[in-house]
Amino acid sequence: MLKKEALLLIPNVLKVFLENGQIKSFTFDGRTTVKDVMVTLQDRLSLKYIEHFALVLEYSSPEQSHKFLLLQEKQPLAHVVQRTHYQGMRCLFRVSFFPKDPVELLHRDPAAFEYLHHPGHALGTQSLAD
Repeated sequence: MLKKEALLLIPNVLKVFLENGQIKSFTFDGRTTVKDVMVTLQDRLSLKYIEHFALVLEYSSPEQSHKFLLLQEKQPLAHVVQRTHYQGMRCLFRVSFFPKDPVELLHRDPAAFEYLHHPGHALGTQSLAD
């Protein structure tokens, strides 16, 4: 199971775990969607393009393997937070689609390229393959 202390129950707050170990918190209301968080993360991380990224829910199955659920952009955050708190999941900002040409991404969006190739990301890539 994931660490319980990672998910503090704070009303109307979603914690998003980044590949570099940072945690970004987002307050929300009934109208806030996953896309709103993605756009805010794009701004905070100075990313020009976010088509290779997604918010995902991570959870452990009884066999201790990690599973990931991609969140849809139109999903309300209230629904996502309810799932994370009550089902032992955590929300991650992850690379979900690798670019065909990483060099092109480097030229178009150096910050996205750096996030993609962060040293801590190698472990995340391995988890996705499980």
